[in-house]
Amino acid sequence: MKRSRRTRTIEMVDDSVVAGTGETTTARTVSQVSEFIENFKKETEALVTNVFPQKVLDIEDVYRKMIAEKVSTVHEGSHIPIPEPLHADGEEPSAKKRRLDGNCNDGVPVQGTPVLVFPGGKVPYNQYIHTWAERIKPIIMDLMEHANMVKMWISFLIPKIEDGNNFGVSIQEDTMAEARQVETESATYLDQLSRYYVTRAKIISKIAKYPHVEDYRQSVRELDEKQVICLRLTLCEMRNHYASLHDIIHKNMDKIKKPRSGNVENLY
Repeated sequence: MKRSRRTRTIEMVDDSVVAGTGETTTARTVSQVSEFIENFKKETEALVTNVFPQKVLDIEDVYRKMIAEKVSTVHEGSHIPIPEPLHADGEEPSAKKRRLDGNCNDGVPVQGTPVLVFPGGKVPYNQYIHTWAERIKPIIMDLMEHANMVKMWISFLIPKIEDGNNFGVSIQEDTMAEARQVETESATYLDQLSRYYVTRAKIISKIAKYPHVEDYRQSVRELDEKQVICLRLTLCEMRNHYASLHDIIHKNMDKIKKPRSGNVENLY
């Protein structure tokens, strides 16, 4: 059965409406992305110009407060007591190992030093280090985010690839590589914090298993002092990262924003 001319006309109109709607949606999406990029560039430029210098001063203030405190005050005991050793009353210790399940055929009681596993409940973390770590962690996360924003900002400013006159583009690439390195190192700082807690927990477990070994207790104190020094170094490095990024971008702002001069074409 043949369709009428009116039916075919309606179908053609519907197809054109659908096609027009798709083109309108695509154009709207492209416009929204372009608007996002422009707003992002303005936000990041204001971040580098205004926020980075203030970040340098804020981190310097925190760093000065931390280095004013003595490292010797950071020690936190394991709170695991050393049990009294059992004496054999002059008898030679038996070379035969005794079973601990109480099923010995000879019924001889097992001799040895009892091991106390966390007799006071949980073993606390180092309160001093934990307080400073929680204070420094947001600064690390801000540095990661800001470095990523700088990297994306410069990538949006890179012009299309052309022959010649790429000196400004090389400055953009160098600055973007610096921001990428800062972002990577910031992730390393967070990893150092988590590894400290894991390492300390392993040593505490050793103290619970071998409470008479003084080296394990000393290793906890040494680890705490080392972590304090690492936190100080982290603050110093983050301050330097903010300062270096602000300095290199401020000195080359014209080349970063306009890597190619519009007057070059008039020279030829």
